[in-house]
Amino acid sequence: MPFGGTAGRPALRARSRPPLRRTDFALPARAESVAKARRLVRGLLAGWGADEETCDTAALVVSELFTNTVVHTGSGSVVCELREETGSTAREGTPLRLEVCGRRPGPPTCPAPRTRLPQEEHGRGLLLVEAVSEAWGIRDVRGCGWSVWARLPAAAAER
Repeated sequence: MPFGGTAGRPALRARSRPPLRRTDFALPARAESVAKARRLVRGLLAGWGADEETCDTAALVVSELFTNTVVHTGSGSVVCELREETGSTAREGTPLRLEVCGRRPGPPTCPAPRTRLPQEEHGRGLLLVEAVSEAWGIRDVRGCGWSVWARLPAAAAER
């Protein structure tokens, strides 16, 4: 009798699914780190077998979130986390979650939204993130401050 079965009944087999992947990295909170964050995310996703469109979308999202963290938080470093999420079938692909958090001393503060003028060349980063993401949000992370995350559509690439 196979392990896990009971007398007269065969054991149930778990569906074979590769484990979900997760990685993170930290970079100095400087403007020149944004390009490095984009390259790291592209390289990590390419290593995971993601298609070019997924890599491009993730690079755009990390660029916007990282830039906002540098500009608005006064952090000394920025932590980026990339992970696969559950909730989809292997046929549909695996959604990805990108999360960016600025490390700073003291209690977290959330900047107040302000009105954007049409001629301004900045202030549209979260609109881009919203346009290419299934969902996005902000959460308070103990010991870190505010963290901004985005859930990207399932990648079409095979594992």
